[in-house]
Amino acid sequence: MWVPSSSDMVRANLTAFMHAVRTSVSSARNVTNVDSLYGWSIAEPEDFWSAMWRFGGIIADSRPDGTHWETVLVGRHRMAPPTPELGPTWFTGAHLNFAENLLRFRDDQEAIVAWNEAGPARRLTFAQVFDEATRFGSALRTIGVEAGDRVAGLTPNIPEAVIAMLGAASIGAIWSSCSPDFGVSGVLDRFGQIRPRVLVATDSYRYAGRTIELLDRVREIAAAIPGVERVVIVPQRGIDLDLKAIPGATSWEAFVASGATAGGGSPFRRAAFDYPLYIMYSSGTTGLPKCMVHGAGGTLLQHLKELVLHTDLARGDRVFYFTTCGWMMWNWLVSSLAVGATIVLYDGAPILRGRPILWDLAAEERLTVFGTSAKWLALAEKEGLRPARTHDLSALRAILSTGSPLAAHSFDYVYRDVKPDVRLSSISGGTDIISCFALGNPIGPVWRGELQMRGLGMRVDVLDDRGRSVIGVPGELVCTAPFPSMPAAFWNDPDGAKYRAAYFDRYPNTWRHGDWAEITGHGGLVIHGRSDATLNPGGVRIGTAEIYRQVERLPEILESVVVGQEFGTGVNEDVRIVLFVHLAPGVVLTDALKERIRAELRAHASPHHVPKKIIAVSDIPRTISGKITELAVRDVIHGRTVKNVDALANPAALDLFRDLPELRT
Repeated sequence: MWVPSSSDMVRANLTAFMHAVRTSVSSARNVTNVDSLYGWSIAEPEDFWSAMWRFGGIIADSRPDGTHWETVLVGRHRMAPPTPELGPTWFTGAHLNFAENLLRFRDDQEAIVAWNEAGPARRLTFAQVFDEATRFGSALRTIGVEAGDRVAGLTPNIPEAVIAMLGAASIGAIWSSCSPDFGVSGVLDRFGQIRPRVLVATDSYRYAGRTIELLDRVREIAAAIPGVERVVIVPQRGIDLDLKAIPGATSWEAFVASGATAGGGSPFRRAAFDYPLYIMYSSGTTGLPKCMVHGAGGTLLQHLKELVLHTDLARGDRVFYFTTCGWMMWNWLVSSLAVGATIVLYDGAPILRGRPILWDLAAEERLTVFGTSAKWLALAEKEGLRPARTHDLSALRAILSTGSPLAAHSFDYVYRDVKPDVRLSSISGGTDIISCFALGNPIGPVWRGELQMRGLGMRVDVLDDRGRSVIGVPGELVCTAPFPSMPAAFWNDPDGAKYRAAYFDRYPNTWRHGDWAEITGHGGLVIHGRSDATLNPGGVRIGTAEIYRQVERLPEILESVVVGQEFGTGVNEDVRIVLFVHLAPGVVLTDALKERIRAELRAHASPHHVPKKIIAVSDIPRTISGKITELAVRDVIHGRTVKNVDALANPAALDLFRDLPELRT
């Protein structure tokens, strides 16, 4: 659907990187194209990742011999949770600071542009961000926060969240954040496990034109977590705040002002390559969220690879991703500062009635990279948004999509109604790795329905039910060699038991990610859905995304969720496909519409994909980050308890699926 121009090929960072390694690394002399580059990157990981370090210009201590590290990789063939003795351990002897690398630019170019539902709100230069972040770090030091202490954020996607993270990282503290639309229990399930010393929060946030008050919730959260010493409140409503009711509370302005600027010394504390930087959380829909600790060096190196090589980001670019502070794409976006790109933040509802706010943002800010979710692109298509006719997107080079598989019809929508000469890169990874297993290729073609390529340095494979590597058929997505952004550890998991159970219980020494995927003949990837949510009617394994792709093309259907229902007994016991559809306003689920749905699936997928039951619902449960939760629906229709409803953005929607008479026959 798209091929790079000759000028795209010449100017791409990927082309420059291939030239650099071909001329300076003996093992890379045969790297002449992306396929050979990928093969080299997984065959010679030490050479690849050290070359990426140099190409990314990572700032770190220099050793007496001029090098930055002793050994690139210890435990090359070991994938289990890392240990100091056995590995996998990356760049031993290296010392760096994450925030120092992101704050390497300190000039008057825009670093952060912030929008909300009313439009542009704030603009900060690199110099301003450096000054405020280092003051925040100094203020943390003043109250006794040390390396390894936790600083938590309960904020919308605003500049203060970025600045607080950078300030915490500058002194070696660990940053962790949640979206403010979590309820009290959802926040405590996360922050209660890690016990932050400092909590940064806002007094309120706005969504879809409504103001949601937060101070009562913040007071309850702070009181319930032992060890919270200071609560820093970022005002959002432009009124004087009465913070007396919250012990240890202070305003953002007062807290930052208490931090002195660095004198002659550096404001950055350098530490070992994988010192803890972030704590991220699993969705928590099947129990208490897992707390994944990500190291500074691995996160930095992996993000630089993905931003510079796979996204083609450079100094002066303007990059946006629609995300909350509770989704790893926020962390990924913020790392763009290390490249010298301007990051554009948005706080609010992604589609406002009567205003295509995100396309307005893309045009007015002259975005070069626009990132969003597959669900948002599908919704924009159903809303009839055609920015190719209404907006100037001439600066836009790339559109990125993640969060769920991007349907083939969304590729059609982008190239028909958004921009015909844009690179559409569907990307896929996870919070678990704070990065991607498959993503874009700026010098390769875009094929309809496919992710362009596997990530460089990531030995990604697809295995069938017997554990054999397969191409062209769906199977389990795995990674069979270590990579720098593996979690350093799980919180409160001293023997690594939780870590091993999460990824290594199915295949020995192999990371099983939980996606049902397929490697294509083009070397790309198709994600068919989560492997734990795959359907198995009559013993035929089907990815849920294969059904969504067809069903959600119909204009009558806003969205859908499909699950397998265990049905029958004895020899008649089987799993049948049940499709729940959320219909467009005014649409009724008639027998004729049901037959149209079945006909679409039969014609464009297979007879195995045709659901036995099609049921209309008025809402579909999803996580705070916007992902449909098939497992929660499956539990409800089987009468099982959903273990953590606080992880859902709309938990009341689960009641729509309880005790449905249609499922009894």
